[in-house]
Amino acid sequence: MGRADSESVFAELDDLSAAAYGYAVEQGRFVREEMARHLSVTPQEVERAEQALRSLRLLQPMPGSPGELVPVAPDAAAATLVGPAERQIRDLTNAVTDIRTKLHSLTPLYFEGRRLRNRLEAFDIISDKSRVQSMLDHLSRHCRRELMSVQPGGARPAHVLAEARVSALGVLEHGAAIRTIYQHTARNDLPTRAYVRDVTEHGAEVRTVDQVIDRLIIYDREVAFLPERRTDGRPGGAAIVREPTLVAFLCAVFDHLWDNASPFVVESQRATAAPDAIRKSIIQLMARGYKDEMVARRLGMAVRTCRRHIAEITEELEATSRFQAGFNAALKGIYDGDHIAPP
Repeated sequence: MGRADSESVFAELDDLSAAAYGYAVEQGRFVREEMARHLSVTPQEVERAEQALRSLRLLQPMPGSPGELVPVAPDAAAATLVGPAERQIRDLTNAVTDIRTKLHSLTPLYFEGRRLRNRLEAFDIISDKSRVQSMLDHLSRHCRRELMSVQPGGARPAHVLAEARVSALGVLEHGAAIRTIYQHTARNDLPTRAYVRDVTEHGAEVRTVDQVIDRLIIYDREVAFLPERRTDGRPGGAAIVREPTLVAFLCAVFDHLWDNASPFVVESQRATAAPDAIRKSIIQLMARGYKDEMVARRLGMAVRTCRRHIAEITEELEATSRFQAGFNAALKGIYDGDHIAPP
């Protein structure tokens, strides 16, 4: 029996029906004529009261004499009326408990499966460069908030910049922001300056620093690309990171680099990187004992160019070794200063 049916049945138990039930209990039976005379009501009202009492199982035919109605105790009537519903509720409760117990038994399997799936989905190593590029193109087309990238190594090849220009303009057309970090040495490259001029005119932001950690690309602060590390010496692909905590950390690293970077403004008076900043970085790396090749790679410049800078710095600082150059720079107060002062 539904809730609406119960409410409609009990709504029929009015004062007249209750009075008729009380008189039937006194008399031991329900006789229509006597009921109408005793209650001073019409036969139609007695009939309505009889229907209400029968629907509530408070009246039932006398065994062996179907034509006579006798009153039934309220608890017996309730058992007869709601018994099927109670049995149904009890069966449903048992079924719910059984289902819940069976499903809860799968909880350990669920969490183990989620752990394994998260481990597989959170980090994905792809060695195929064409597949990595396809993923980059797909994410660029669907980037909606922000594209952040760190591009080490100084100047980039012209054909790479041409492809990057098309991709960047597409991202900007979607309304997403672009922030890119280069190294200072990229300021001296004409194709890079042309690329920066084009994308910044459409809303992108580009800055430069002396050193960066490694290449990094982040889409919408949700998916990050890192270079794959290979032990066999072959060029690697990319590590795709989706784990939220690690992606948030990489975004924080990028924001830290960005806050300490210099805006790349393509103007004649700002065309080249400030030599003081580059020379300061060279002195710092020399003081740490890095060789020419490592210094050049860290600063994104050719080894030949790096050696020319080192020779000039060594001569200016009147040093005969890297250690002495760093020591003399510290004595002159230029190791930690903002500019390289002349000796």
